Amino acid sequence: MVNLPKGSKKLLHAWAFYDWANSVYSLVIASAIFPIFYGALTLTKENGKIIDDTVTFLGIDFNNDTLISYVTAAAFLVVSILSPLLSGIADYVGNKKVFMKFFCYLGALSCIGLFWFSMDHLWFGLLCYFLALIGFWASLVFYNSYLPDIAFPEQQDRISAKGYSLGYIGSVILLLVCLAMILMHETFGFEDEGLPTRLSFVLTGLWWIGFSQYTYYYLPKGNKKATFTRNLLFNGFKELRTIWRSLKDNIQLKRYLLAFFVYSMAVQTIMLVATYFGIEELEWGDTDATTGLIVSILLIQLVAVVGAMLTSRSSARFGNIPTLIVLNLIWIGICVYAYTITTPVQFYATASVVGLVMGGIQSLSRSTYSKLIPENAIDTASYFSFYDVSEKIGIVIGMFSYGYVAQLTGSIRYAILFFILFFIVGVILLVRVPRNSIK
Repeated sequence: MVNLPKGSKKLLHAWAFYDWANSVYSLVIASAIFPIFYGALTLTKENGKIIDDTVTFLGIDFNNDTLISYVTAAAFLVVSILSPLLSGIADYVGNKKVFMKFFCYLGALSCIGLFWFSMDHLWFGLLCYFLALIGFWASLVFYNSYLPDIAFPEQQDRISAKGYSLGYIGSVILLLVCLAMILMHETFGFEDEGLPTRLSFVLTGLWWIGFSQYTYYYLPKGNKKATFTRNLLFNGFKELRTIWRSLKDNIQLKRYLLAFFVYSMAVQTIMLVATYFGIEELEWGDTDATTGLIVSILLIQLVAVVGAMLTSRSSARFGNIPTLIVLNLIWIGICVYAYTITTPVQFYATASVVGLVMGGIQSLSRSTYSKLIPENAIDTASYFSFYDVSEKIGIVIGMFSYGYVAQLTGSIRYAILFFILFFIVGVILLVRVPRNSIK
């Protein structure tokens, strides 16, 4: 470990580089290759048509989408409980880098464990998926907590944006490498797509562990502020309770948070299940489904950047709340149209619009919340911890709702259609947010 002064360019770059290391999980495991692999493994097809999507787990028959959505929801539930605990630890324990490493290695090794995902050992594969998600999100708690330690306030926006950019570039590079291995498997000496697909999970874990070493080499051990006690362990929960009580006197923030909580359930869930929808509900014909789905995911990411910029300009001209209302209305239109699509071209068109509003609604939701935090608030980190936990609990409810509707109806289409209700309620709640101090 090298001790560099706060604000050092090398230290800031090393911190941002962790995004390069860990963002491959978001793209390869959460969004692209694993969902396709899971669909291929759990679906029985005949002449390109799905004839069975039932998966037996722990003696219970599940719709395959229901099962993975329940596991995802359970993992996010654990994360939402862990986050306040870890936040309380992060600021007071002098060796928080050890905690960051632990969850990093837990997530990365779990990604590698997905190599052995099979129907014969379904419990092991789902456990690896479960632990990888926890490892990714829990490591971010400590990663984010380093920002005020290593950067001065005037540096934080720029270096945070740099981390996001590095994460996007790194994850796209690895995804393209994995895609090349899968599509050109014969060139690489593989008999079929199975082994290179599984190797993609191994490469994700190795990439995550390998490149994070650069970050760990330069990051300080941590700033010890107090002796660790039981009170400090639950400090994060106490902070959340304090913020919750303060909302009684801040009607504007309270109503906005409620609106965000409702529409975010739908937004985050749709982002997590979009690939599964493409696998099961589209008629790909002669088009390679793997290529088509990954192309659509890359398309969404590229367009999301443009969407964030357009949304920023729109909010500057028309105001944050009106812009968020329009974005929710667009999401309603997307859900209605998604219910009818059957072809890859329609899916690409939908993905383009999703990209525009996905990047916009995420960036504007956070910045709107930031504007609504009281100016005299001393601990803004606690407010954002409350925001983060609200988002995670929303994902839990959204994923369980999605899984339940899919299981009940036997179709993902009805589950997607169900989310229109969340967006409608979101619009109604946004209309009720007072705009006396925000555009």
